[in-house]
Formats: sequence, structure tokens, C-alpha cells
Amino acid sequence: MSTENEGNAVPPAPSAPPVPVASPAASPQGSAPDGGAPTTPLPPVPQGTPAQYPAPAAQAPAGPPHGTPGPTPDAHQPYGAPAPDGSWPPPTATPSYGDGGSGAAGAGGWGSSYQQPAPKPGNGRGGLVAAVLVAALVAGGLGGGIGYTLAKDSDSSGSTTVSASDGASQVKRAPGTIANVASRALPSTVTIEAESTSGEGGTGTGFVFDTQGHIVTNNHVVADAVDGGKLSATFPNGRKYDAEVVGHAQGYDVAVIKLKNAPSDLKPLALGNSDKVAVGDETIAIGAPFGLSNTVTTGIISAKNRPVASSDGSSSSKASYMSALQTDASINPGNSGGPLLNASGAVIGINSAIQSSSSGGFGSGQSGSIGLGFAIPINQAKYVAQQLIKSGKPVYAKIGASVSLEDSTAGAKITDQGASGSAAVESGGPADKAGLKPGDVITKLDDHVIDSGPTLIGEIWTHKPGDKVTVTYKRGGQEHTVDLTLGSRAGDS
Repeated sequence: MSTENEGNAVPPAPSAPPVPVASPAASPQGSAPDGGAPTTPLPPVPQGTPAQYPAPAAQAPAGPPHGTPGPTPDAHQPYGAPAPDGSWPPPTATPSYGDGGSGAAGAGGWGSSYQQPAPKPGNGRGGLVAAVLVAALVAGGLGGGIGYTLAKDSDSSGSTTVSASDGASQVKRAPGTIANVASRALPSTVTIEAESTSGEGGTGTGFVFDTQGHIVTNNHVVADAVDGGKLSATFPNGRKYDAEVVGHAQGYDVAVIKLKNAPSDLKPLALGNSDKVAVGDETIAIGAPFGLSNTVTTGIISAKNRPVASSDGSSSSKASYMSALQTDASINPGNSGGPLLNASGAVIGINSAIQSSSSGGFGSGQSGSIGLGFAIPINQAKYVAQQLIKSGKPVYAKIGASVSLEDSTAGAKITDQGASGSAAVESGGPADKAGLKPGDVITKLDDHVIDSGPTLIGEIWTHKPGDKVTVTYKRGGQEHTVDLTLGSRAGDS
């Protein structure tokens, strides 16, 4: 399934900057103010839309953007690009990142008239209802009398108010509550603004990865700033830092940036174990949907191992592939790169794409959340981020074979010819050593069913080079199984 990432054009953001979210927990730059991409099961492979949000225009009209839907801007685009090399098959037409998904407007029930129900004859329950109402009125009168007496003694201005006692106003939120998790995570989440040398750019999200100032986000969030552009990260307490791209992996859609003059009190978010996530687990997403920084939404894990291919929909964009965590937490353009947390506050994924419909709603080319968001599992993202910090380049696992990217339910077919006329099966590569040949159809990788080329790529990239996997394939109607050791390729080229 392909999805859309953030990056599609959307209406300008509000001219007034969002008010920082208050949080009781101390932020990396000081105390926070007090207060309160997408895919569908293959086949066909759904398209994902990035969740990055375009930067506001120089003079954006005041007021919130009207009718702009969510995280996956682009409509699904079927796989059909010529077969790329199995180790890197970016299709020309792919879904967009979770930033701007299209969502069809739902049918509303507005306009129906209300009919006053006819009185019902009395029965045995009528007396009970009346008694309850009388008791309520008596209690209300008593409370009102006390409140008025207190107010009269302290205020003769004609305006009477009653304040709660100190004990009642100091609400205690247990460690497992959403409010508590959000208060601890928000100070370590940033809103990222990326701008190219031509002035184009957008807004996304990231989170503190370590105490050295590294921030993890999506590749499509920072892509505009990679070649000499401007990059900044703003914390909920309003502190803003210039940043630079340390490394980016287009295929994984993961990037690492580093704050310039980073503060010494950064608090990295705890990383969970995405392999242990179960369908139905609670999720909490933090991001800047449509430029509204420090927004918290909730939901559950609605599916695991969802094959997703996403891009920003541009002609020059290559696809990113993932075996994603699917969540119904509201994710919109601007959520891209933000953390997907579990109920204890540990990061289990990076919000990246949302499902989009064929056209944007409300007259817009970009749609909002329709309850299908996709996140890169944190176990994979952590490995990629560490590689980027270490060498500045991503390292991909590969089988050394080119597979078809066309929609299919039968499996991933090894093509007759590779990209640019190269051999479909790399000589001396893992697939060659395992005896795989052009025309073979791979149907399983370990215990995971493979129904298309994009699904195979996403599953391979959940592994590391050197991992041993079991490949099930069909040749001439006969099923075969073989073990192979995954190879490696550095860089996005």
C-alpha cells in the first residue's frame, strides 16, 4: 500500500504562532509554562502520504487554515514503475508521506428537525424519577445557599463567584494517564522548520535522541534543507535552535539532525521495543499538525507489519518502504517525524505517513486524518539513526535481486532484467548463492507472507545486513525453501 508524506501544498497556516503547551515537567531549556501516511493491505499496495506540513506563506491570513485535511497529501499511486534493483527499488510513482493524506468528507446529519417527544403515561417508575429530581433540587438549593452566603460575606460588588479549595484544584495525574505521559514527553519533542535555498519548505516534528543534541525525524521533513537550506528546531518552552542535517536515509525515511549550541540539560525520550507491540495497545502521538505545535492525540495500534510505500508525490521523489505500525491516533501534515508513544511513554515508532483517498476533501489537494496512520517501528529507526550518526550514511540490507513493483497478490516476482539493463540477480550476491533465478516468485520471508515487491522490500529492511532469513519461493508451480544471508549496501544511490 502506498501512502502520502507531508510535503504537499496546503492552505497557509495561521499567522499567529501557536501558544506553547504548558507542561509540569521541566523542559530541556527550562521550565515549561504552567497550564494545562498510509497504506492498505496489498494488494493493491496502498499509497502513503508524508505527514510533513508546508511552511506558511510570508503573509498568511489570520485564522486557522480552512478545510485542509491531514497527514497524507497525495492520493494513492499504484506501483507500476519499471523493476528497480531489489536492494533499492524506488518507484517513480508512489504514495506520499503521512503529512497530507486525503480524506473524504463524511456524511453529516445536519439539518434534521427535532421533534419534542410526546408525554408518556405515568407508571411505577414515574415516582422514582420525580423523587430523584426533587432530591437533586433540594441539594442544589442547599449548595447554592451556601455558595451565596460565602460570596455575600466576601464580595458586595454584585458579582458572586465560588472558588474551589486548594486541595480540589491540585489535580494529581497518575503515571499511567495520558496527561502524565504527555507532560513528560512534550519537553523533549521539537517542531522542525526546514527551508530550501529557494525559500520552499515545511514544518514537521522530531524528538531528542541523545544528550549530545541529536534529534530524530523523517527524511522528508528535512529534505528541503539538505543542500544548503535552513533548519531550526523549537521546543515547547519557546527556545529555538538552529540545526544541521547529520545524515538522512531516503529509503527508510529517517533522518538525524543536530542542534547547534545544544543545551546541556537535554532529556532523551526512552525508546521502547516495537517488536513487543500488540494490536490494541494504546498509542499517543505528538506533533505539529498543520503547524499547530505540541499537539497530542491518542489511539491504539490497529495493525502491525503493514507494508507501506510512501513519497511526497513529486516527480523527483523516490519511495520509502516500511513494515509499519498502523495506528488510529490522529496524524496530520506536520506530525511527520514525531514520536508514537506507548502507554508508559516509551517511543515505539516515528509517525511518517497516512492513508489518503483519491482526492482531497473540502476542495483541497491535501486531506486530513481518516484514522489510518503509519509509523516506522522504533527498533528499525534506532538502528538507522545510529548508522547515520556514526557515518552519515544509511546501510541497507539486500538480497541482491530485482523484483517487480506491480500490484500483485501472488508474491514478489524476480524480474527478467534489473535496473538500467543490469542483471536481475546480482552475480555472487545472496540470491545468486541461494540459487534464486529470474521468474522465481518469493511468497514468504521467514514467517511473513510476501504478496508483492514493495512488501518484500519493506520486510528485508526490517533486518540488518548479515541476518539469516528463510525464503520461500515458487518456480514452475513448485514451492521451494532456501536460507540466505542478507548482504549490505551503503547510501541511497
